[in-house]
Amino acid sequence: MSFIPLDHLRPSSSPIGRPRLPSWFKVEATTGPDYLDIKQTMERLNLHTICEEARCPNRWECWNARTATFLILGDICTRRCHYCSVEAGRPLAVDHEEPRRVAEAVQALGLRHAVITSVNRDELADGGAAVFAETIRQTRRLSPNCTIEVLIPDFEGSEDALAVVCAEKPEILNHNIETVRRLFPSIRPQGKYQRSIELLGQAKRCGMTTKSGLILGMGETLDEAREVMRDLRTVKCDIITIGQYLQPTREHLPVARFYDPAEFAVLKDEGLAMGFTHVQSGPLVRSSYHAGQQVAPGL
Repeated sequence: MSFIPLDHLRPSSSPIGRPRLPSWFKVEATTGPDYLDIKQTMERLNLHTICEEARCPNRWECWNARTATFLILGDICTRRCHYCSVEAGRPLAVDHEEPRRVAEAVQALGLRHAVITSVNRDELADGGAAVFAETIRQTRRLSPNCTIEVLIPDFEGSEDALAVVCAEKPEILNHNIETVRRLFPSIRPQGKYQRSIELLGQAKRCGMTTKSGLILGMGETLDEAREVMRDLRTVKCDIITIGQYLQPTREHLPVARFYDPAEFAVLKDEGLAMGFTHVQSGPLVRSSYHAGQQVAPGL
């Protein structure tokens, strides 16, 4: 067992002189049997995880707890957000066998809660909604007792595409807002803040338990973060995750500020007071962190 400060996990191309991370940023890097089982299963079934593609600092903890987030529709995104390490470019053709393989992985790993996300596929007429729906169906067929969370793109605002996913009734429908209204055009240039808010409102009207995620440290103020939280509650969003941005490579947006754990704790209390049913808030929190604990009993 070893503890690794996340500075040491950055690519070797990182510039000399980059400030060291605060002391609370270190992870327990262990590769036990559960970690290896997930890694080998993903490799055997030719599947991707956002855990790896987005360089998630919690991969060791989650994989050792037999949880992982599947990345469907390939691993190349049609959008280039300035905080995200997922490769951007021209995607390959849709792999229509991928939903079956995801379902087989969920079954093989004995998952009780499966989180399924995707790259953006703006070149597809439905943004990939049909593949999300088929992945849910295949997973339910092989693992009927497994709860399912989908983390979807904005489908460019298509209500029809959203309806295709909602029709399969995932236990949680997640769409991450990521940043504040002011920074949205510069950080997520191919997205729209209000479009993301409205998508979550549409999902709630479809009867979904809704969830969103906010990343801090990209130049926002705490008051702007609170504004996002209020906007999410305006459309009755149920769950929010709040975490610290970490620059994945020197080509990405630099960190504007590291927030103290106490500030994340305050935001958690404020979020619960606003009416969120669950608030996961902390420096290492990511969208799928402890996701299985966010499923309400009986769902």
